[in-house]
Amino acid sequence: MSAPPSAGTARFALDPDFAVGTADPRLFGSFVEHLGRCVYTGIYEPGHPSADEQGLRTDVLELIRELGVTAIRYPGGNFVSGYRWEDGVGPRDKRPRRLDPAWRSTETNQFGLSEFMDFLRKVGGEPMMAVNLGTRGVEDAMRLLEYANHPGGTELSDLRAAHGDKDPFGIRLWCLGNEMDGPWQIGHKSAEEYGALATATARAMRMIDPTLELVACGSSGQSMPTFAAWESTVLQHAYEEVDYISMHAYYEELDGDRDSFLASAVDTESFIENVVATCDHVGARLKSKKKINISFDEWNVWYMNNPESSVMTPPEDWAEAPRLLEDNYSVTDAVVFGSLLIALLRHADRVKVACLAQLVNVIAPILTEPGGPAWRQTTFFPFAQASRYGRGTVLQVRPESPVYQTAKYGEVPLLHATAVRDEDSGAVTVFAVNRSRTEPLPLEVALRGLGQGEVVEHSVLADADPDARNTLEQPERVRPHTAAPGTTSLTGGVLHTTLEPLSWNVIRLR
Repeated sequence: MSAPPSAGTARFALDPDFAVGTADPRLFGSFVEHLGRCVYTGIYEPGHPSADEQGLRTDVLELIRELGVTAIRYPGGNFVSGYRWEDGVGPRDKRPRRLDPAWRSTETNQFGLSEFMDFLRKVGGEPMMAVNLGTRGVEDAMRLLEYANHPGGTELSDLRAAHGDKDPFGIRLWCLGNEMDGPWQIGHKSAEEYGALATATARAMRMIDPTLELVACGSSGQSMPTFAAWESTVLQHAYEEVDYISMHAYYEELDGDRDSFLASAVDTESFIENVVATCDHVGARLKSKKKINISFDEWNVWYMNNPESSVMTPPEDWAEAPRLLEDNYSVTDAVVFGSLLIALLRHADRVKVACLAQLVNVIAPILTEPGGPAWRQTTFFPFAQASRYGRGTVLQVRPESPVYQTAKYGEVPLLHATAVRDEDSGAVTVFAVNRSRTEPLPLEVALRGLGQGEVVEHSVLADADPDARNTLEQPERVRPHTAAPGTTSLTGGVLHTTLEPLSWNVIRLR
């Protein structure tokens, strides 16, 4: 047994024999929805000085590649529950303009499935396609699948070729609708109704291609009144037909309660563990040997209750690509964001897909101006670092830590941490957050069975101003910095460091 930490010191041990699981690359996914300026003047802006021949902003593509996103979910979100996919294929001058009731906007359909696949090829991402189970259903899902994936020789696969895409898109990962538990959703359904529809849709899609991976809609949040009962009912229908159940969660600072906001990942971890328990209960009840995994395909910090920060409805009804949900993130937001990434990694045995919502402009790590520049938000940096160094085996981290009191979650550890080991090189990366707003946090990490090694880097995202952020006028105001000399050392198999107050830390060991 390890000795208790000295006063004010956090401590944990790492051992390669004690692992959580392998971090699936899809944990570092994102989300592109036809919402606000995510698509139009975000990733797609013909006429922009950086636009390529297909109208994609190459300055944004470069940032997305730097961000390191993997699976990208499309085209929604709430948008998909009223979407006709046929509107977004074929010659652009023949595509119809439609009302989008989900975000009270006008959709031009100048960007659709073919443009999305071209975008993915250029950023190196994998498609995660959502089907409309709000206003449409089984037949539409089958038709979309045939258009997208069948090699040729049928009406819809030949139509794809006629539209300029001879080769099939090969989309493997599909969402069966979006947030169907939510009363705000177009075509909202009860758990019984959705469970039956999702099951029928999954069976029909698998008749075309039994190798597909399918995601059933879980709850839109742990606070939903139907939470857990929804998952149980849906999976009672669909357990053997799907591979994942979805989770969505957003967090914001409310009423000035920053201490609770910094502990948001407490809710994330509880949410994951409760969904896993519900899935496994249904599996046991059905006497199934199969395990349902988690697709956490919407997560982020989102100031949905702050009208000064995030416009929820367009200032002009039915506008094209209005400015919606364009939160500008602070250092504090980035620390919470990093903590959410840690929560996902700590449950890598069951969370196999995760999508940061969203990718550009809309509650996003990248902001753009029409005709102007693109720049990194504070949240860009934790995601890029986790995607780069968080691939491999997630090691168990059970820290002993000083605690603090929160109004929402009670007593919470100041330290939130995880560690990932690269199996090829043996390198270990520690991701750690200090939730204290005022005090540095000493940290000791015992390395067992990992060799002596050395510290390669200790990167810190923190700032004397916890509300500092990157803006159009100051796009480089916040960036990670190297920990002060002498802060971090590795001697006798023990890592010694001190985490700055209110900080996100990446410590790389060779």
